[in-house]
Amino acid sequence: MADAVDPAGPAAARRFPPLHPAAAPLAVLAAGAAGSAYLYVTDPHESGHLLPRCPFRLVTGLLCPACGGTRMVYDLMHGHLAGAWLDNRVLLLASPYALALWGRWTWEGLRGRRWRPRTGRRAQAVILAVAVVWTVVRNVVRTAG
Repeated sequence: MADAVDPAGPAAARRFPPLHPAAAPLAVLAAGAAGSAYLYVTDPHESGHLLPRCPFRLVTGLLCPACGGTRMVYDLMHGHLAGAWLDNRVLLLASPYALALWGRWTWEGLRGRRWRPRTGRRAQAVILAVAVVWTVVRNVVRTAG
């Protein structure tokens, strides 16, 4: 009698065991902690560091919706809330929501459950509209000032 053929193919037998649901959010935490440790001692307001530059700004010369995010985090870590506000207002206002999503992802993962946030079409449209309006407004204000 012939051996049964795995319908998934030979690669299916070589797959690694699935990761624990908390592995990804904890990896994000570890990467964020490492990046934050470097950022804490590296002032992004000054040149001559290894922090990445915004590819959108390099190509277009315009600020993207997230431009200033690194400076914002640096200012927050050093207790400069006013400086963080000036760096990127929209990103600063969205940060608690992003942290809440990460917290829920981690909580569910630690409980052994996989979790993915669901965003409806309207919410996606609002997020995109805010990003576009913020990009236009901050670039118009920058060039007018």
